[in-house]
Amino acid sequence: MSTAAPTAPGLVLADLLPASTAARARLRDAALVAGGAVLTGLAAQLSVPVPHSPVPVTGQTFAALLVGAALGARRGAASLALYALAGMAGLPWFAGGASGWSMPTLGYVLGMVLASAVVGALARRGGDRTVLRTAGVMLLGSALVYAVGVPYLAHAAHLSAGQAVRLGLRPYLLGDALKAALAMGALPTAWRLTR
Repeated sequence: MSTAAPTAPGLVLADLLPASTAARARLRDAALVAGGAVLTGLAAQLSVPVPHSPVPVTGQTFAALLVGAALGARRGAASLALYALAGMAGLPWFAGGASGWSMPTLGYVLGMVLASAVVGALARRGGDRTVLRTAGVMLLGSALVYAVGVPYLAHAAHLSAGQAVRLGLRPYLLGDALKAALAMGALPTAWRLTR
């Protein structure tokens, strides 16, 4: 195998983990899906309330986007779907230990499922190999989370669109830029290390 093969588009970081048989590949994938859900649940516990907003600053969006990039679209979406379903079923691992169906912030969790799939698909096309591509992929992923989360917040909390943007989007843009910057360093570096 050439040194360029591990970084060729068509692969995500999880594909570099060996599995000698189809059964072992299924076990590896199941472990990765469960691990991604647990990572997101743990990152959600890094939660800081934002004054006058029902939406806290958390690490879960960052984890969800990294899970999508590292696992690819199918495994990433499955991982975030597992995270969402377990939380909706009562496992207290949404932001601040919350769970259930009735949270006005559930739309952000659902948006993370979509975002992880899109980020994973773009990563498989090489979107996580360079700093600039990774920045674009992470910003798109964050935008997808907001595209689902903000309208859901408006509906669930009986807010106008302007109020939902003011309470559920604007306060988080700087933090999302910082998270994208972290990913810009982490993902391309991980690919360089695989060489």
